[in-house]
Amino acid sequence: MNKAYPLGQTGYLFDLNGLRVVVDPYLTDSVADQFGEALRRQSRPTLEAEELTEVSWVLVTHAHLDHADPASLAAVAKASSAAVFVIPYECESILLDTGITASRIRIVTAGDVIELGGGATLTVIPAAHTERERDELGRDRYLGFYLKTAEVAIYHAGDTIPHEDLFRSLEGLVVDFAFLPVNERNFFRHKAGIVGNMTPREAFAFAEEIKARVLVPTHWDLFAPNSTFPWEVECLYGVQRPSFTLTFMPSGACYALSAGK
Repeated sequence: MNKAYPLGQTGYLFDLNGLRVVVDPYLTDSVADQFGEALRRQSRPTLEAEELTEVSWVLVTHAHLDHADPASLAAVAKASSAAVFVIPYECESILLDTGITASRIRIVTAGDVIELGGGATLTVIPAAHTERERDELGRDRYLGFYLKTAEVAIYHAGDTIPHEDLFRSLEGLVVDFAFLPVNERNFFRHKAGIVGNMTPREAFAFAEEIKARVLVPTHWDLFAPNSTFPWEVECLYGVQRPSFTLTFMPSGACYALSAGK
């Protein structure tokens, strides 16, 4: 069975018939410790660090603290000593500083494909947090990930807004589950130093554009100043009646990922 265990923000453990893949594990309160009590997490992850055992791959979308938390990454590295960390270039120093060895790190950029084992593949998709950014070598600063097994196809967008490069990268790919951020960017969040992502309307249009079967909102639940109420999204869904299914996956439960027929 294919399952998802939410960890909060954009963090998930995907158990794909025994192949365990973690994305953006944020398991601590590092953001509040560094930036203040207003950013104390509102829920605990479904699984704590010591439960993230037998993980084969850890995928990190970008270097922001709520996605590439050194304490969380070090804890997962300890709990799963064979896990390989797939990261954008900017995260390399973060991992090395935690004691994760270079032999466990794979720096990737958009277009790279990795065989994960058991017939599963990972395709790296670009992301545009506010825009698509690349270094002098052409490597992407922000990433999304497309996971494909014989049974299910998952697109985890990371932190992004809609961008034509993303649609080109996803063209022709089957997407059973699209994990898309809905913590809109706006003037007041930007003024407070919060980098937002898509609005719910943009996420809906994005999901329609890539013909996703299920939209799973992300980045809505963890920090009060950067949250989106589920009822806001559900109300829009009820009015627009899009072709995809809307499924919230709040922390505290395990969710089945069944492929469409």
